[in-house]
Amino acid sequence: MQTSDVYFDPYDVEIHRDPYPTYQRLRDEAPLYYNDRHDFYAVSRYDDVERGLADRETFISGRGNVLEFIKSGVEMPPGIVAAEDPPTHTIHRGLMSRVFTPRKVAALESAIRGFCTEFLDPLVGAERFDLIAEFAAQMPMRVISMLIGIPEADQVAIRDTSNASLRTKAGKGIRIRQESVVLGGEFAEYVDWRIDNPSDDIMTDLLNAEFEDHDGTRRRLTRQELLTYIYVIAGAGNETSARLIGWTAKVLADHPDQRRELVEDRSLIPNAIEEILRFENPAPTAARYVAADVELRDEVVPAGSAIVILMGAANRDERKYSDPNRFDIRRDIGMQLTFGHGAHFCLGAALARLEGRIALDELLTRFPEWDVDADGARMATSSTVRGWECLPVVVA
Repeated sequence: MQTSDVYFDPYDVEIHRDPYPTYQRLRDEAPLYYNDRHDFYAVSRYDDVERGLADRETFISGRGNVLEFIKSGVEMPPGIVAAEDPPTHTIHRGLMSRVFTPRKVAALESAIRGFCTEFLDPLVGAERFDLIAEFAAQMPMRVISMLIGIPEADQVAIRDTSNASLRTKAGKGIRIRQESVVLGGEFAEYVDWRIDNPSDDIMTDLLNAEFEDHDGTRRRLTRQELLTYIYVIAGAGNETSARLIGWTAKVLADHPDQRRELVEDRSLIPNAIEEILRFENPAPTAARYVAADVELRDEVVPAGSAIVILMGAANRDERKYSDPNRFDIRRDIGMQLTFGHGAHFCLGAALARLEGRIALDELLTRFPEWDVDADGARMATSSTVRGWECLPVVVA
């Protein structure tokens, strides 16, 4: 199918560390790529990625939105909204969207700033600290736990369990078994307690939510559906937001002149966060199952294939962006694909953006200048998210 010798492997640690040279070669030499070792196709150009995300009739999510799930053939449990097709997806997304309305997200600003103060103020005066351990992994956890209603004493254990499920080992993905996709058991006692102790949180909202199922009956979520919902919300709300904050610190340390502009003019922060999301996507890939033969780049991808959609590559496609490998907080970005596109656009995008903007604002207030100790930094290994597990910063 292709004459190029370019090689892309989502489990290759070296590619994961800096995927952009490989992404460039894929876009130029193999815009429709096939990996025979792991048996999947991949698209990397902006137009193809946008199509792959938007065409949910051909590129379906119901077999999973991660390559390992698609290849395993396991049946996805109801409640993983990102891994569902209509009509179930439409119903469940409608329920989930009630949680992340613009009004509810905007109302969180004061609480988010309070959490930033809680974690950042003790660091003032320190010459060096791990930004991930001390802040980036803490603040999003507190926000999403507040929304769900998880007691503070149990938040760290639940976050770490969720994050660990996303880790992969060099050279291979996660081994998926059917029994391993029964999700959310760690939240069972909180759900049971909330039944008798309702509150103003997501768990209570979902316990009481009624909806019309695809067969026309009105019902509430089953207990397992609810547990899966909570698991998905907790995981998404922790990992990717933490990675965004980590990338914010790393990219701005690499571009101190632009960081100084942000210190002087905070109105630039929203666009700076958009550019960071484009420049270093915390979740650079998604996967789909190909439901019917489809022509891409003058080749036919057969039904039954798995295809990896490289949003991280699309966000640096020179066919879409001028000088895409240059970081520019004043760039006219337009639509970047970090949060996906179409029916599966990330429901938590508004919350992630708000957390990113507030985190940057509060960081700049306390630490207008910092460097990163590159020798001490460590990247997390995962085929689905990309970012820093340890990021030591040295404060000027």
